[in-house]
Amino acid sequence: MTGEKIKSGWVLVLTSLGFFMAMMDAMIVTTAATAIRTEFQISVGTLQWALNAYNITIAAVLLVGVSLGERWGRRRIYNWGILIFTMGSVFCALAPNINWLILARIIEGIGASVMTPMSMAILTNALPARQRGRALGIWSGIGGLALIVGPSLGGFIVARLTWQWIFWINVPVGILAVLLSRRYLPESHGQSDPINLGDSLLIIVAMAGTVWALSATTDGGQLGWALPIGLLSIGSAGWFIVRQAHAELPMIDLSFFRARAFTGGNLATACLYGSMYGVVFFLPQYFQASQHATALTAGLELLPWTGTLVVVAPFAGRAVDRFGERWVATLGLLLQGVGYLLIAWFVHQSYAWLVLPLMLSGIGLSMAGPALQKAVLGAVPRVMIGKASGIYNVFRLLGGALGTTIAVMIFYQFHGNGFISGFQAAMMGSAVLSLLGLVWSGHLRTDKVPNVKR
Repeated sequence: MTGEKIKSGWVLVLTSLGFFMAMMDAMIVTTAATAIRTEFQISVGTLQWALNAYNITIAAVLLVGVSLGERWGRRRIYNWGILIFTMGSVFCALAPNINWLILARIIEGIGASVMTPMSMAILTNALPARQRGRALGIWSGIGGLALIVGPSLGGFIVARLTWQWIFWINVPVGILAVLLSRRYLPESHGQSDPINLGDSLLIIVAMAGTVWALSATTDGGQLGWALPIGLLSIGSAGWFIVRQAHAELPMIDLSFFRARAFTGGNLATACLYGSMYGVVFFLPQYFQASQHATALTAGLELLPWTGTLVVVAPFAGRAVDRFGERWVATLGLLLQGVGYLLIAWFVHQSYAWLVLPLMLSGIGLSMAGPALQKAVLGAVPRVMIGKASGIYNVFRLLGGALGTTIAVMIFYQFHGNGFISGFQAAMMGSAVLSLLGLVWSGHLRTDKVPNVKR
């Protein structure tokens, strides 16, 4: 029994490490965003691509990586993902301008595109059903630790060194993760389907084009491209769905979406993380631009929000097992939305007024995350967990990219009276997006895991 616990412990730690690295690299950029914008002399609209290029790449190529993992081995592809991610981090640190930084972030995204789904699939496949809720809660909590370490560490590095060092720190961590994963993670396979490059290209064009078209509406110089790119994205998405419906071995099995828990869980996930990413993009900038905080102080001021993730997420996993996915996810989405509304309401007050709203929104994210993960993965057969986790992460990251873009669009519509006006409107938009997820969380199950002596 002790040996099994040690084995399970290594699986949990090493899979959580991959999720932690992928999440941290999105979060660590947030407190460095002002320094990047100042050095490269770019607008907020252009700056969003330092975050969105990473997230869009992950969402767009993730399913290809998942297919490779199912065929060639989840551990093998997981390790290759960490290696590519580490190389991309080096290129980010060496970037001389924003265009090179965006390109390097794409390389990072290619590596990260398999790190999260493969880590989730390895963890879920290695543990019995009665332990998954708690394990996914811990996995989410350790990954959520990036929300604490990322902004705070990013602020410290910018204050003490330069923003390039936020990427250099990935190198030793990535090398260590590969070495340990090769030794301690079990290899597993799923359903081995052929990889259709044509379908992969369609989904890349559909996802990236949609976000780019929306982003172009905030930049008058690119507005003329918004309509044709948008139509191309819609056409690509439509053709992709048609091909998947008639394919013998589809990249995305549309039959999954017949399960209300699967569809509702993914759509609620898009709302949950779309809301969160829109806020995490603007909140550190608000602290620095409007409350005159340093990068380090801005990172520390996020702690009431980010710190709750590590504290609450493990308990949230147990709550899912006890009360069912629907109630925990619904309450989480509600608390996050209310927290963001209160931040918008107190935007002209001192920082002390924001502490409670930050905690409420963090608790909400911590509750809804594990519940939605379990709902999606529990709605498919065990052998299809890898593909289900891939689809889940597509919705999570595409939702995050869309949420950031929507927040930027709202900001530009209302920032005429200053940064605070635009920020307040963006916060309200993010709150509405979180509350919209309540529509979909109602489709989840209320199943409870029976009490089992452990």
